[in-house]
Amino acid sequence: MNCEYQIKGNTLRIYIPKELDHHISDSLREEADLLTEAYFIRSIIFDFSRTEWMDSSGIGVILGRYKNMKFSGGTVRAEHLNERMYKIFHMSGLDELIAEEGEQE
Repeated sequence: MNCEYQIKGNTLRIYIPKELDHHISDSLREEADLLTEAYFIRSIIFDFSRTEWMDSSGIGVILGRYKNMKFSGGTVRAEHLNERMYKIFHMSGLDELIAEEGEQE
């Protein structure tokens, strides 16, 4: 299952699938960068409501979008992190860079 994308104004919401591994990360990176440029995106929201697992390539693609947004003056936010995803964010240091909202128990 691939990511789903929703654009509202200058915000791109990316619904991350159940697992974010290197196969999904490559397509997410390409599609997110294409949409960001084409629609002048200034805010990216990663929605983890469906996500149970993410490997290092997933961390890398999120970090890369963060760097791109920071460079262009935009923002990145993560929403609906479950306990496992929150631990991954914390251990990887993403929680110090990316705002989190709507954590699930």
